[in-house]
Amino acid sequence: MSAEMTVFFNNQLSEIERLGQIVNEFAERHQWSPQALFEVNVALEELLTNVISYAYEDTQDHEITLHLAFADGEMTAELEDDGQPFNPLEKAEPDLSTPLEERPIGGLGIFLARKFMTDLTYQRHDGKNLLKLKKTITNEE
Repeated sequence: MSAEMTVFFNNQLSEIERLGQIVNEFAERHQWSPQALFEVNVALEELLTNVISYAYEDTQDHEITLHLAFADGEMTAELEDDGQPFNPLEKAEPDLSTPLEERPIGGLGIFLARKFMTDLTYQRHDGKNLLKLKKTITNEE
């Protein structure tokens, strides 16, 4: 069984709650394990929060697009925004051996997305950032 959906978000942090509801409903329809749901939710919430918080230099409304698909045990998500060019995959991984109080703020969201997803790719096209996430999902997780 395959399914696809496209959802549009505004660049407002209040949209994070709606994202969680959408992902939960999508996962429930496709009988994802609680662990898979948790990992996809964390990755998408962190990445959307980063876009909303850092991608825009103005206070205008911007549309952020999420395309979700699930087929043959693989979830794909494409997050597209018209913010400043930013490839999160070029960001260095945080040094987890450093005590928490000595670490700079930020960077863990991208780290977690990398850890939880099977594959992440980034491209800039037509003035937009496009981050593609893939995760193999089995019901045994």
